[in-house]
Amino acid sequence: MFAEVTLSLLAGFGMTLKLFVLTLVIALPLGLFISFGSMSRLAAVRYPIRLLIWVIRGTPLLLQLLIFYYGPGIILGNNIWGSGDEGRFAAALVAFALNYSCYFSEIFRGGIQSIPKGQYEAGYVLGMTRGQVFWQIILLQVIKRIVPPISNEIITLVKDTSLARVIAVYEIIWSGQAFIKSAGIIWPLFYTGVFYLVFSGLLTVLFHMIEKKLDYFK
Repeated sequence: MFAEVTLSLLAGFGMTLKLFVLTLVIALPLGLFISFGSMSRLAAVRYPIRLLIWVIRGTPLLLQLLIFYYGPGIILGNNIWGSGDEGRFAAALVAFALNYSCYFSEIFRGGIQSIPKGQYEAGYVLGMTRGQVFWQIILLQVIKRIVPPISNEIITLVKDTSLARVIAVYEIIWSGQAFIKSAGIIWPLFYTGVFYLVFSGLLTVLFHMIEKKLDYFK
């Protein structure tokens, strides 16, 4: 029975891992570009972006999942995601990516604005363009400063993926709950915590190594 439960949870964890990885692939670069918009000198760009960040950060992710999945069908009369597991996963991915990109954008913004202006001026004196200064000088220093808060958000994402079950995405918690109905046992649900702990522990070690690698920016 233990082997059967483990295999079932591994299948659910595969979906959890897929949602986690794809969310990061989209949300990290998107968060950087959203941070540029929130710092834009153009009010027409800055204020809508800040409004979006405020709404996303101010409402529960659970509610956002429901809105993204059911909203188009209610408003447009057409479920743009389609039916089946792929449609539910796509809706969950969009909701997670947008949510975390807004959180990441604020971390990026704080890191960028914490760099002394003298760093920019030194680059300009050397004849570098604004883009070269940012990508070759500023960004690496920003990464050093934002690794701790970014790592905290990423580890939170590991646990937040469990919310995807609200729109019937078959992730690891869903797998554990299934045994309550099918076999009348609850321990597989608690067993899922081991998967989260191990994965979060590996990420913690990884981010600690990254921080060590970036120590030369002291």
